[in-house]
Amino acid sequence: MKTAAVLFTVLAATVLAAQSQSQPPAQSNPPQAGTPSSGRPPVHTKTREEYKAYQAAVANEQNAGAMEKAADDFAAKFPDSEVRVLLYRTAMSSYQNAGNPQKMMDVGLKVLAIDKDDPEALVGIAEVLEERTGPTDLDRQQRSEQVVDYATHALKTLDTDLVVPAGTSPDRVDAYKKYLRSTALAIVGTIYYKQEHYPEAEAKLRNAIDADAANPDPVVVLRLALALDQQKKYTDALEQANHAVELTQEGTDLGRMARNERDRLIGQIGGATPAVPPASPNQAAPKTSVPPNQGAPVFVPSH
Repeated sequence: MKTAAVLFTVLAATVLAAQSQSQPPAQSNPPQAGTPSSGRPPVHTKTREEYKAYQAAVANEQNAGAMEKAADDFAAKFPDSEVRVLLYRTAMSSYQNAGNPQKMMDVGLKVLAIDKDDPEALVGIAEVLEERTGPTDLDRQQRSEQVVDYATHALKTLDTDLVVPAGTSPDRVDAYKKYLRSTALAIVGTIYYKQEHYPEAEAKLRNAIDADAANPDPVVVLRLALALDQQKKYTDALEQANHAVELTQEGTDLGRMARNERDRLIGQIGGATPAVPPASPNQAAPKTSVPPNQGAPVFVPSH
């Protein structure tokens, strides 16, 4: 997903630490004052054995294959554990960091098999599908509809079904919700852009930026500029292109695209013949996830 990733790996190492490791089996405690408002009570382990098994499993986060196997083994040993989803989301993050989107999506489907409303998994799967849907795919319409369904469902469940570990601060939960909401909206906007539905793309991309205004994604900003350009809203497009330039480095691919679009729009507004046409719907880089621990809240959909 803002997408270079977030995922939940940093919390994974310390999750449930507030519990006593010798705590006997118990039901999840009701939310206390200051508990994150995710719609569900925070999850935790219920026995010392489960806690130790969780810690042993999450220690594999640097090795994606081992992390997935550890999550599978944990789920088999503790089939009713509340924290199974947390381990699988950590495996999603590990595969994203390893550059393996197919396996990330496969593990996301394991999350949905446990909880069909998990917004992190829904966003992660939607993002992979969106990035893998090209203009020449024979099933691109069906895949695009599937992407929108996943992302839209995530937006509906974000405030009611986001599973977080016990001890997570409300600020972190709120920041991560903003990230997930922004990512889901950007995915839908990207699909509309690829379909050349530019007014609809503009609306969703603006919503995505507004949803996490303190952390604008330069890819989304640039795509908004392109959607405005395609509608001949050149002044507004130039404003967004300038913003994209501010958010990118000159020597990067994205930075070059932003600067090319800015220069094209300056020429267009000034009456000169643009050096290059606006990017086609499938030229602008897709919204990508935020790499772990680089400014995004510490959870998984990540990605």
